[in-house]
Amino acid sequence: MAEDTDALEAMTRILSPYCRVTRMSGGALIADWRRTRFLGMATADIQKFTGGRPEERAELVTALLRAGCATARRKEHSDVEVGLWLRGVHLLIRTIGFGRVLRLLSVAAPDYTRADPAAAADVAPLKSAVQSQSRRSWFVNDDCKAEAVTAFVLLRRRGLSAVLHVGVREHPFALHAWTSSAGVCIPDADPRGHTFTPVLSIDGGGR
Repeated sequence: MAEDTDALEAMTRILSPYCRVTRMSGGALIADWRRTRFLGMATADIQKFTGGRPEERAELVTALLRAGCATARRKEHSDVEVGLWLRGVHLLIRTIGFGRVLRLLSVAAPDYTRADPAAAADVAPLKSAVQSQSRRSWFVNDDCKAEAVTAFVLLRRRGLSAVLHVGVREHPFALHAWTSSAGVCIPDADPRGHTFTPVLSIDGGGR
């Protein structure tokens, strides 16, 4: 029973956010409630997710992808793409204000997340790219708000969970913004060792 539970959990981690797994007597039923599709899997196939050979697991994942029950994780964003987003977000903040940009996040950042959680290894390359592009651009010039919004949008567009925080420091008074995902903060939550208390946190595509 424990092995079956582990197998179901392993399979659930690679499914799209719209799919749910229900244990059945002869295996499991995968229900895609968004498209009203159903796919049955035998117990032997499910157990291959934990105890099968790598090629067997790859074959099952491929079958789920073809059936639309699993989504391939989007590749990392290129430095050029990150730079374009960063400059665009910075210009938008300067034009309409940070508060209005935050209200637009529900349009730019998808509301769904993948079933498999983000890992630090998924987020660290984006942090490096955002900070590198920000420091090399005289236009952006280490704007924490632009960095945080860019990171939030790009992570959510890859289906990875992320939370955008806006924090305050009282003495001397200052505001700071950062996005956190898998324990990684973009930019750092405590720049130069200063601590900021979060007063606003946005998750789920801008809510």
